[in-house]
Order: sequence, then C-alpha cells, then structure tokens
Amino acid sequence: MRKFLQILPVVFAYCFALLFCYASVSKILDFENFQVQLAQSPLLSAYAGFIPYAVIIAELIIAVLLFIKSIRLVGLYLTLGIMVSFTVYIYLILNYSDFVPCSCGGILEKLGWREHLIFNIVCVLLVLVGIYIVARHAEKNVFKTIISTVSISIVSAGVIIALFLSSENIIKKENNFTRRFLLHPIIEDKTLDLGINSYYFAGVEHDKIYLGNLTAPLILTSVDTALTGNSEVRLHLDKSDYKFRNLQLQVKSPYFYLYDGSVPVIYRGSLGDSLARTISYRDAYFTQLVVIDSSRFAIRTQSRQNQQYVLGSLNLGQNPKVKLHTTILEKQIDGVFDSDGKLITSLKTNNLIYTFSYRNQFLVVDEELNVLKKLNTIDTTSRAKIQTRRLSDGKHKMTAPPLLVNKIMTANRHLLFNQSNLIGKHESSKAWEKASVVDIYRTDKQEYVGSFYIQNRTENTMSYMLATDKYLYVLIGNELVRYKFRTALLDPKSGEAENL
Repeated sequence: MRKFLQILPVVFAYCFALLFCYASVSKILDFENFQVQLAQSPLLSAYAGFIPYAVIIAELIIAVLLFIKSIRLVGLYLTLGIMVSFTVYIYLILNYSDFVPCSCGGILEKLGWREHLIFNIVCVLLVLVGIYIVARHAEKNVFKTIISTVSISIVSAGVIIALFLSSENIIKKENNFTRRFLLHPIIEDKTLDLGINSYYFAGVEHDKIYLGNLTAPLILTSVDTALTGNSEVRLHLDKSDYKFRNLQLQVKSPYFYLYDGSVPVIYRGSLGDSLARTISYRDAYFTQLVVIDSSRFAIRTQSRQNQQYVLGSLNLGQNPKVKLHTTILEKQIDGVFDSDGKLITSLKTNNLIYTFSYRNQFLVVDEELNVLKKLNTIDTTSRAKIQTRRLSDGKHKMTAPPLLVNKIMTANRHLLFNQSNLIGKHESSKAWEKASVVDIYRTDKQEYVGSFYIQNRTENTMSYMLATDKYLYVLIGNELVRYKFRTALLDPKSGEAENL
C-alpha cells in the first residue's frame, strides 16, 4: 500500500504532464485557429491578444515541472491553479454567459461543456490527492498544505472571474474592437429567386415586402413574407417631364412614395392604385429621404452656405415647410465626406437612425429630429480617415481612398443591425472572403449585443437587409433570402424578447 501511494502521485504527474504537452503542441500547430476561437469566447474575448501565449507557455512550463521529481510538488500546485481556472471558466460559460459557444477541440473535442466541467472537477480532485500524498511524504505541514491549496484555488478562480467581468465591460462599453460572434442567432429557412440583382427594399407592411428596382424605378414589386411568389405593378406619374437622376421608391402603408432629390420632387400614391400624384415640387433639394407620415419627411441635404451635410424636416402642412437642424451631424474634417452616412427608420419605434459611413458612430433621433442618443460601434475609428480638398466652386473631393466603416444597416424596435467593413482582432480573413459580418447594437442604450455572418451565395455578397419582428430578409445577387431569428437574441438582463 505504501508503495502504491508513492507511485500514485507520479502517475498523476506524468498523466497531467502528457495532457499539457499534447494540449500546448496542438495549440501551437493550429495557433491561428486557437487564437480566433479564444477571441470568440464570451468571457475572455477582449484579452485574446495575450491569453493564447500565456496559456501555451504555462502549460509547457508546468509539464516540465511535473517531470522533475525535486520540484514536482510545485508543478502539482501550478496544475491545481490552471485546472481550477479552467473549471471556473467552464462554469461561467454554462451559467453566466449570454450564450454557450462550441466546446473546445483537441483531445476533448467530443465532450460537451457539462461533460468537460465534470472532467475538470475530477482532475482537480486528483491533483489535490497528489498534492496531499507528495506533501505527506516530504513531511510538509498539513495545515500549510491546506492553506496553500485553498489560496491557489481562490486566486485562480478570482483571476478568471476578474477577467470575465472586465472583458464583458470592455466589449459592451469601452469599445475594444473584439467581436463576439453569437451562436447561430439566425437560421436560413426560405429563398426566392427574383431573376435580377437590381432590387432594393422599399418597405414592409403586414404580410408583404415591397421592393424597388434600380434599373426600373417605376416598377413596384411585392413579395409575400412566406416567399412563395411575387407580383409587379407598373406605376404612373401625374407629371414626369423632369430630368430624373435617382428616382427611388418607399412604401409606408397605406401609401407608396416616389421621389428624386435632384429635381426635387415627391410623389404619393395609394397601395393598390398605380397613379402617383405630385405632393412636393422644389420645396427642398435632398440626397436622402425617409417617410415619417403622409405629409412629413426627414431629409438629408447640403447647406447652401458651406455645402456641408445637414439633416432637416420637410412638413408639407407647415409654413415654412423646411426646417434644417445644422448641429446634428458634427463636422470632423470637411463636413461632407466625414459626415456621410445612411438615414433609416426603425420599424415599430419610428425613431430615425443615422449611421456614419466613415466613423464609429450612429445617432438616434425622434420624428421631430431631436437627438435621443449618440452611440458608438465597437471599432476604434472615432475620427473619419479621409483626405479631401475643397475646390474653387465649393465642392469637396476625396484625394485618397477612404476607410469605409459601416456599409448596410437595418433597424427594428431597439436593435440596429449594421454590416461592418472592418475586420476585428483575431478574426479569420478567409471567413471575411466568404461572408459579410453584421454587428448588432441596442439603440436605446450603449450596448453591443454580438455579431453574426451572412454567407455569400455563388460569390455574390449581401446588398440590402431588412429586419422584422421574426425574420431578417437579405438581398444577395438575384435571391431574396429569409433568415429566422433564434432565441439567442433575448434580452439577457430582463429575460424579455426583443420581439425580433
């Protein structure tokens, strides 16, 4: 029995040493993948820059210590520390994470997270047995051994908990550019071939999605939300002898609207009727327009004084009809390209959202264009990276390619879905070649929810997206694709659904 007790800690030490050697070598051979996976951890993603190196180095050092008899006890103490750390990490994943990611790879890749937790607990118990036996044979004080094991366990657990708390805070609040990819937040469930790739979303009402066509602006296409088929209506204008440059279509029940800010003119027609009548002519030039109601519109235009972009309201029932809000879009460089962006409306809340193209900011304003929130995306481009020149005629021109930050966006209730153009830390460049990345943000407070991929289809990338209560609709090439939201997008704090 005495000989067995002498051999037992040696067997434990060699087994743990081999386990650490295998684990560290596996990580080294597939380091890029290991680093990327750790970056997606919901607990430690903000520290994915140094933790991969620290884990590998620690495992190799501990393995060496376990093989050397004279310092084996030190190796066992360190083994206890790292195994407690891993165990607490898995416990936090299972109980306090917004979602449970895929299990780790390597020798334990077949285990789920709960099985992995049980395995780690068993390992911790075996290490404690090994420490007790080695300390006893070395005639160490039992009380000191207990104090040492308890202290190491508390410190190890405390470090992981501290990293978890600070990582969550950095990711959601402090804008460290590390994405956290959600676990299958959307599921593709239906596709409709539209035949051409020039469609864009014009609106959604009840059980119909409305599409405009860039190459045929007078065609209103409606698709049922089940994607079983589509129908077309050719629209007619009461007056059309204008030089249209960008005739666009929007639908807000019970009307459809056609407009071109370069004329400028706005038409309105009833859904179910093909005739669109002029309701505004030369009231205001604009580059973007969002329908608020049948007589009120939010516009983006350029100031006559300095040519800078400004937001404004066009109210056909008031005099004057146009009111400019010159302080909403803040100038950084030239007031034109640096404040360029996309003005959209959030379904159900009717708030407006302006997302800047070249900086990490979006604004939430109400229908009266009062600023409700100034919020940030997770990338670090707080100042637009552009180079421009002001020409003698007052126009601004770019003198170098800009750094595009935000591309396509849609909003529903209190969530903004934003396609980013910037790769984050520890993300795979190969994945970016095959998909578009969509980041989700709250619009009622500063919070990054998470990210997901929209896969390319036959080399076509996403061109437009539209979020409703249950589905995300995406236009990719000739196809309209419907994705169903999963319960992973529930509000983790209140437990109430975001009604996606």
